[in-house]
Amino acid sequence: QVQLAESGGGLVQAGGSLRLSCAASGRTFRIYRMGWFRQAPGKEREFAAAIGWSSGSTSYVDSVKGRFTISRDNAKNTVYLQMNSLKPEDTAVYYCAADQYGRGWDVGSWGQGTQVTVSS
Repeated sequence: QVQLAESGGGLVQAGGSLRLSCAASGRTFRIYRMGWFRQAPGKEREFAAAIGWSSGSTSYVDSVKGRFTISRDNAKNTVYLQMNSLKPEDTAVYYCAADQYGRGWDVGSWGQGTQVTVSS
């Protein structure tokens, strides 16, 4: 299996920036892509961004395009989410996920989550 550990959450004012990190360990050779999801209070978990582990290709939900950037460092088995121009509606628990062998997120590995709070 692949284990994931997120870090970098916190409290920031609107317009500010944060960078989340997610370090993968274990059977990392299984990773096909990695992603960030978020869950706001009272809402369902939603996709935020993803990156192909080999290809580096990226995808984003429309609401974060132009503000968030996902990147990875394969040598460190780490994926990052740089979040700029943060808005109060970005407040959520952010989860890192690893899609193994392209089998999909639901059967992949998930981190414990890190809280991001954006004050107005």
